[in-house]
Amino acid sequence: MSKKKVPMRICVGCNEKKPKREMIRVVRNPEGNIFMDLKGKASGRGCYICPTIECVENAIKSKSIEHALETKIDAQLIESLKEQILSNEKSK
Repeated sequence: MSKKKVPMRICVGCNEKKPKREMIRVVRNPEGNIFMDLKGKASGRGCYICPTIECVENAIKSKSIEHALETKIDAQLIESLKEQILSNEKSK
């Protein structure tokens, strides 16, 4: 039997290639709403980010999330992304 291919994605914060399952997807759906897609199945334009505060800070500072989604990001989404990453780090 052959090994199954692991899908890889590039983080917008650190530009490293990592397995898709280890990352968080941020999506802009066709209606223009921006949200975190935890399952990775939502339709729309998306980008991936590592679940670390450093990557989130780098992505915000360089505006790479805004560039990838082709829209402005509000502070509320940034805060919810940071809160979710902090809660994931604490649960480990």
